[in-house]
Amino acid sequence: MDEIFMLAALAQSRKALPECLPNPPVGCAIVDGQKIVAQGYTRTPGKHHAEADALKQIQGQAFNFLKMYVTLEPCSFHGRTPACALAIAEDRRIDKIYVSILDPDPRNNGKGLDILKNCRKDS
Repeated sequence: MDEIFMLAALAQSRKALPECLPNPPVGCAIVDGQKIVAQGYTRTPGKHHAEADALKQIQGQAFNFLKMYVTLEPCSFHGRTPACALAIAEDRRIDKIYVSILDPDPRNNGKGLDILKNCRKDS
């Protein structure tokens, strides 16, 4: 099932183009059990990234032990938008995250995953 959910995230990333440029086209799927409960993609620069787009859709809903599938490592820095890795870390409903590739941007490149790993040690 993991492959199916990552393919759903990939399908979302295609929706980002061309409006997301120069940001990369990223897709996200949030899963509860075996059901996708939210999906998102990177919007125009300065608007939601894929993860924030999907998290917004489940705002206020009572979920536990969700899985997130994202096509690119969540960002670790605040640019035009807040850091996605921090938003995910603060949303304690996300139990596991699956990332397709590390972000090659040197401002991030592993730092987003470090934030997520460290937040799990604190809980």
